[in-house]
Amino acid sequence: MTVKECYELIGADYEDVLNRMMKKEELVRKFVKKFLDDKSYEQLLKSMDEKNVEEAFRAAHTLKGVAQNLSFTGLYQAASVLTEKLRNGEMDGTEALLNKVSEEYEKTISFVKQVD
Repeated sequence: MTVKECYELIGADYEDVLNRMMKKEELVRKFVKKFLDDKSYEQLLKSMDEKNVEEAFRAAHTLKGVAQNLSFTGLYQAASVLTEKLRNGEMDGTEALLNKVSEEYEKTISFVKQVD
């Protein structure tokens, strides 16, 4: 699968990331594949499980930033909502928000793994 096809399947903004990466598709591919090594999602799950709101906020904020830089629109939007809830030190009501982040993350990862 091409990088562009991956972006289309996850509803991400390929043109935005391509412009950010100086119109070099190989650079986009490199960073998209590198996303598979990012540990912020795992840290988010661990922190949420441990009810550590500060660490959960940091992980959600990092995930949001990475998703924004890669123009992974759905993941960015889901992580943004969760980040703002956690920014206020609130864990109540975050389960549904975390589920949305997980859904977007899993969808993104499944297609990224298929990029040639």
